[in-house]
Amino acid sequence: MVLGLRESLLGQRVQRVRIFCDRLLGQTTPSSLRRVRGGRVIGLNRKGKFLLFHLSNGSLLVFHLRMTGKLLLVPSASPLTSRDRLRLDFSGWDWALSFEDTRRFGSLDILHGCEAADGLLSELGPDALIVGLEDFRELLAESRRPVKALLLDQRVIAGLGNIYVDESLHRAGIHPRTPAADIPRPDSRLLHASMRSILRKAIGCRGSSVSDYRDSRNRPGSFQKHHRVYQRAGEPCITCREPIAYIRVSGRGTHLCPACQKHPADGRRSS
Repeated sequence: MVLGLRESLLGQRVQRVRIFCDRLLGQTTPSSLRRVRGGRVIGLNRKGKFLLFHLSNGSLLVFHLRMTGKLLLVPSASPLTSRDRLRLDFSGWDWALSFEDTRRFGSLDILHGCEAADGLLSELGPDALIVGLEDFRELLAESRRPVKALLLDQRVIAGLGNIYVDESLHRAGIHPRTPAADIPRPDSRLLHASMRSILRKAIGCRGSSVSDYRDSRNRPGSFQKHHRVYQRAGEPCITCREPIAYIRVSGRGTHLCPACQKHPADGRRSS
């Protein structure tokens, strides 16, 4: 999504901000909203699951899409829908940015100046695509939590969701309930490599559209075609043909292959 938005929005100047859902804004004040107007988009990137819009006037727009949020480019003259939570209109451009969110879990924070380095972003762990192998190993070694729960904690490592944790653990042959500190060094190398490879491939496929996800042009992603375990409960494992199982780990639905990902209680290597 970031790549598509960056291609279209860089250089565009914000003309108007329209908010249709007060819950979207959280702690953002009316004065912060007013300061956004007139700013030109000079940078657009991601930190973990947050999308960051840098404006020329020092404002930083921080979006979190949550479960059903979408940032879509729509014709500026197109009618509003019941799903619209925000519209950003741009000067001299026939397109607008719409934040659609059916379940209203998404959020927008607007930061200014030094605020951009503090608060919610400072609480995030290193990005999963950037963290080095030795730093990743240290994160694992410091926790006895199930590795699935640890990898989903954005304060530990940012950018991994349920789909990509399940897929990474399967490719590395690690059971999701394995205490993170018990993962052997060869397996931690496999997990680190699998995590980065899967994220890169998912970005190239515009994400996984198993429910509501769409990119900025409202196109579905295609990485779901490459899922080996996620939402494949009862289907044969691509690697060994054992039926994929569904369990819950720390309250999260989890998919795995019981044969390829041995439970740590078995006393055998999580192959």
